[in-house]
Order: sequence, then structure tokens, then C-alpha cells
Amino acid sequence: MASLWKSTATTLEMIKWEHSIFALPFALTGAVLAAGAWPSPRVLGWIVVCMVAARSAAMAFNRLVDAKLDADNPRTATRALPAGTLTGGFVAGFVLISSAVFFLGAAMLNRLTLALAPVALAVVLAYSYMKRVTRWSHLVLGLALGIAPSAAWIAVRGSLDARIVVLTLAVLLWVGGFDVLYACQDFEHDRKAGLNSVPQAFGVEGAFWIARAMHLGMLATLCWLVVLFGLGKVAIAGIAVVALLLLYEHMIVSPSDLRRMNAAFFTLNGVISVVFFGFVAADVLLRR
Repeated sequence: MASLWKSTATTLEMIKWEHSIFALPFALTGAVLAAGAWPSPRVLGWIVVCMVAARSAAMAFNRLVDAKLDADNPRTATRALPAGTLTGGFVAGFVLISSAVFFLGAAMLNRLTLALAPVALAVVLAYSYMKRVTRWSHLVLGLALGIAPSAAWIAVRGSLDARIVVLTLAVLLWVGGFDVLYACQDFEHDRKAGLNSVPQAFGVEGAFWIARAMHLGMLATLCWLVVLFGLGKVAIAGIAVVALLLLYEHMIVSPSDLRRMNAAFFTLNGVISVVFFGFVAADVLLRR
């Protein structure tokens, strides 16, 4: 039993379980917009379960699929699988259990969420293979997180509204942009290993410009979202704060200095998602 708990804790550390906060606030934003208020505690609870379970399955699957690549990359060689502190069998079991929890959560919401659950899981798992296929794998990761607000809308209403897909597009561009920046750290390794990425295809300098364009696109899409939902000054202020945080993110890293990439990737992006949710939720609730 002690060994099981230790392996589980190691797995949670490996997949950075706490970073579920990246996409969760955007899912909650979709839920609040769908309900025009706070959804019921039951619905919110199962949305959180689905989000955490799907991300956990996807991250563990990614580590499993990339174990050999991680072993050959000095930046990732100390991860649990290449370091031998976890077995592939245990991680595969974790993926299956997380997937089962995800399907349970979808079933507890409504028929459409359950019907679409295999599609959602296929998207989040497929990302693990994309660097072997296309330089635009970053956008697949963006889609994997971006479907969260649309999925949450379906969880609340049992149907899909085209307006919420705009938030999916915004998240896709946001995640794609910061994943392009993060991939700059593996520029040399990806080239040697024959893996595809925007930095590998366009160089680190070009990758930074592409990431900037994606983040500008994200801001423009968020402004479109405000118009579509008739949101007010509070939501607009939230977008302004997000813009300032993105600007700071791009200021603390550069093509010649990636030392603060972890701060930009983990800390700032977590803040961005929470801030956006807070402002949009406040705007919706104050209008009731």
C-alpha cells in the first residue's frame, strides 16, 4: 500500500497535477456564461472532475509515449519514467483509471457530454503524437485545452452555442502561443531527434514572432467574445489585465535568454487564466 501511494504521488508530480489550473478557469468561464450565473454545485463539481481527470490522463499518456524521447533530452531525462522511479505499466494503469473517471463525470452531466466524451479524450491524447507529424503540434495542444469552455457549456445546457466556440479559439491561440515559446528550450534536441515544432521549423527568433502573433490574436478574440455576449466594463478590464500579463510574459524571455521560461510558462499563465475567469464571472454576476 505504501508503494502504491508513493507511485501515485510520483505520478501526480510527474504530470504537474497542480497545473490543471491552466484550463480549469476557462472551463468555469464557459459554465458561468452558459448559465448566466453560477451553475449548480453538482454541475460545477462534475465539470471539475472531468477537467482534472482528462488532463491527468493526457499528461500521463504523454509521459508514457515520450519516455524514450525524454530519456534522450537533458532537460527531461530526470523525469520519473526515464529515471526509472515509475514503471510504464503503472503509468498506463493511471491513464486508464483517469479516463474511466472522466467518462463517469461525463455520464453524470448529460447525454451529450457522454456522447462527446470519446471525441474529447481522443483530442487530448492525440497531442502526444503530433510532434512526430506536424510543426503545428502547439495548436493541437491549444485545442486540447481550448475545448474546455465549449465542453463546460454543453455540460450546463446540454447543447452547443457557436458563441462559446470563440472562447475555445481564444484559448487555442493562448496555449499555442506559450507552447511555442516553451518549445524553444528544446530547439536543438528536436532538430537532432527529427521532431517537428515551430522553433525547429522557423528558428527561435521566428518562433517568438509567431507566439506574439498568436497572443495578439487571442486578445482580439477575447474582445470579440465580449461583443457576442454583451459583456461590460468589468470583462473589458479583465482583458486589459490579461494583455498586460501577456506583455510582461514576453518581456521576461527573449530568443537569447530563456532562463525565466518556467516563470513565464507556469506562474504567469496560471495567473492569466484565473484573472480572466474572475473578471468575466464578476461581470456576469453583477448584471443579474
